[in-house]
Amino acid sequence: MSRSPAPVVETTATSLGGWPGTDPVEAAKVSLGLFTDPHLPSLPDLPSRGVGSDAIGRTAAMLVELPVDVQPYGWRFADRPGLDQRRAVSALSTDINVLADVAGAGEIIPPSLKVHVAGPVALATAIHLHYGERALRDHGARRDIAQSLAAGLAIHARKVAAAVPGAALTLQIDEPQVAAALAGTIPTASGYRTLRSIAAAELRHTWTDLVTAAREAGFAAVALNLARTGEGLGPESTDESPAAEDDAWRTALETALDCGVDAVAVPLPRLDTRHWEQLAGAIESGLGVWAGTVPVAGGQAPPSYSILVERIMRPWRGLGLAESSLNQLRITPEAGLATLTPQEARAVVTRALELADALSNIRNS
Repeated sequence: MSRSPAPVVETTATSLGGWPGTDPVEAAKVSLGLFTDPHLPSLPDLPSRGVGSDAIGRTAAMLVELPVDVQPYGWRFADRPGLDQRRAVSALSTDINVLADVAGAGEIIPPSLKVHVAGPVALATAIHLHYGERALRDHGARRDIAQSLAAGLAIHARKVAAAVPGAALTLQIDEPQVAAALAGTIPTASGYRTLRSIAAAELRHTWTDLVTAAREAGFAAVALNLARTGEGLGPESTDESPAAEDDAWRTALETALDCGVDAVAVPLPRLDTRHWEQLAGAIESGLGVWAGTVPVAGGQAPPSYSILVERIMRPWRGLGLAESSLNQLRITPEAGLATLTPQEARAVVTRALELADALSNIRNS
């Protein structure tokens, strides 16, 4: 279906979430035009188009035999597909067709391409059962979601591969609420209580099975994203949660490193010394790290690339990591870009590319 990605000897960059605006043609041109080889372009998604183009609706469109609809409180599993699901399926199909048209017209079939989906925990957190509670509450529902997503990824991979023949496909699995799910700080639908925590062993099994299914579906590489993309991937946790979630986030990172992925995507501002120590061992074993480095803030220019280089190289050198391993880094924004203006989003992407180039120069000097 897709070839294996060629070995990369440079630090590279990619985006993390959605793109601003509502024009899929422009979004595809920007993605393919800015993230040229060896960087990683994406199948664009545009949350600003509304229901069905949000992160949960977009991934729900891929689920097999689990139809959904929208209620006042959010997405809900339904008895049969309706207008909301058809809208989500149509938007996703449009994006794939537009990508094929833009790539074909410009004769710029990329050697690699990324697609991102909401992970099974994110889906279970955001989608409600028939009686209104989050699916995260029910073990059987969590299992069904993971299996349905795995089946849907096989279909999705075939469609994307047909749009960009020969491109090595990378799958990004977004799990921004996983620490809260492990800590038991996700609020119930009513908001009066919190849902029981899920077990780390269950999470490891779920992620490992999904990674295996993604590889069988034809994805050449799989990355688990633990950063919040800021694009409707579920509820915020309770006010008391930050301290309670610190240990849980460390557990989530440890689990991600142990479930067979090729890379983990992490928000650089969240990493403390112990997190970096966790990552150091993974880097030395060959795992990739997608470093969410460039801030995403409307109305503000991103910091200079020299400041951002220091944010990476200080802990890197402090842990004694070899500069020759900097090619295992992929630079990303700290979050998705859909909340910015197109001009601001381009500035963030440009800074990410500049940072990747600077780190490549350090590696190769």
